[in-house]
Amino acid sequence: MARKRQPGRNITGILLLDKAIGITSNTALQQVKRLYQAKKAGHTGSLDPLASGLLPLCLGEATKLSSFLLDSDKEYEGTCQFGSKTTTGDAEGEVIETCPVPALNREMLQELCTAFTGEIEQIPPMHSAIKKNGQPLYKLAHQGIEIEREPREVTIHELTILDIQETAFQFHLRCSKGTYVRTLVEDIGERLGCVAHLSSLRRTAVGPFRLEDAVTEPALLDIAAEGGMSALDALLIPMDQALEKWPAVRLTENSTYYVQQGQPVQVAKAPSTGWVRLFASNDRFLGVGQILDDGRVAPKRLINLR
Repeated sequence: MARKRQPGRNITGILLLDKAIGITSNTALQQVKRLYQAKKAGHTGSLDPLASGLLPLCLGEATKLSSFLLDSDKEYEGTCQFGSKTTTGDAEGEVIETCPVPALNREMLQELCTAFTGEIEQIPPMHSAIKKNGQPLYKLAHQGIEIEREPREVTIHELTILDIQETAFQFHLRCSKGTYVRTLVEDIGERLGCVAHLSSLRRTAVGPFRLEDAVTEPALLDIAAEGGMSALDALLIPMDQALEKWPAVRLTENSTYYVQQGQPVQVAKAPSTGWVRLFASNDRFLGVGQILDDGRVAPKRLINLR
């Protein structure tokens, strides 16, 4: 007789994982999900296998907020390697073009960084998860097929130089969602009259979360071995912290009842526009809402921790 599969724990919170190089974000997610024996889990925007760094993982009801973290600004530290272009735009691909690299200096590189700061357009790479007629572009790329892609507007909030080598430079980047760092590096190379690829990448921030607060998978395994589930659970961050910059709206007991029925309510001193975090009168996080044109607070995504 087949053994009945356990349904998993109804554990809720956000784990800040420092993903290692060489594994996919989904592999990292599944490893953490098994370790926590979580019933439900999701990540907040994938990191390529080449990249390491901050990967917030949402467990349980926190998965309802993962899309908001996906929309958050991100920060990275990376290396732009001039002189060679690859099939994928990063160090995983095969070199398809080389060229001499002009002498690099801080003034030249600073001009390049300034030129790519602000709102810019990017053409997404073929090696990406964007779909065309239901098919991810990377699957077409693996078949040697290249199709025309529409440019997308992204925002580079900050692009600064960390270090300069003979044919490369390290940078710090703060950017909007949807930014392809590989494409940015290739475009920088083209502006220099050269070719380039992304040789290293580490994500250091996602929305309000920072890499220095993250934990590696080996450390997670040690914590699990020494302290068990309770020690693992202590690492989880309350999910409302993902939206800490949103205004908090505290409801009366009566308003809480109607909001949990999906109905908009009038709240004194609520913001006049935008998204808000919703709390019951006992400070229990209820979910997120949006201010309607008439000033009422409408529930949009509610949390069920019962």
